[in-house]
Amino acid sequence: MAQTQRIDKWLWYARFYKSRSLCAKQVLGGKIYVNDVKISKPAHGLVVGDVLTFIKAEQTRIIKVLDLGTRRGSAPEAQLLFKDSSLPRAAKKIIPANPKFEGKGRPTAKDRRQTAAFDAKYLD
Repeated sequence: MAQTQRIDKWLWYARFYKSRSLCAKQVLGGKIYVNDVKISKPAHGLVVGDVLTFIKAEQTRIIKVLDLGTRRGSAPEAQLLFKDSSLPRAAKKIIPANPKFEGKGRPTAKDRRQTAAFDAKYLD
C-alpha cells in the first residue's frame, strides 16, 4: 500500500501556511481540492503524485506532490516536496494616490463661482 500523509500536515511541512491549524481551517472550509475533488477533512490521506488546487493570496495554486515530508524544514527544503505549475502571478494594478488638496481649507464663494464657470452649460 502507498504511503500517505495527512493533508494539513503536508501543507504545513511545505510551508504554504504558518500553522497547522490554519491548514486544517482551509481544508475544513472546503477551499482545497485534491485531484479535482473537494476535501473537507484535514486527515485526508495524501500520496505522492496527487495534485492540489487552492487559492492563496488571490492566486490559484496548482501543486503536484513530489514527496511526503518528515518535518517542517527550511524553505529550500520545503520546495523539494512539490512542483508548482501555477500560472505566473499577474502584475499588481497601480492605483493612483488621491490628489492632494492644495488650498487652505474650504473653497470660498468666489472659488465655487470660478469652478462653476467651467461647467458645460456655461461654456456655450
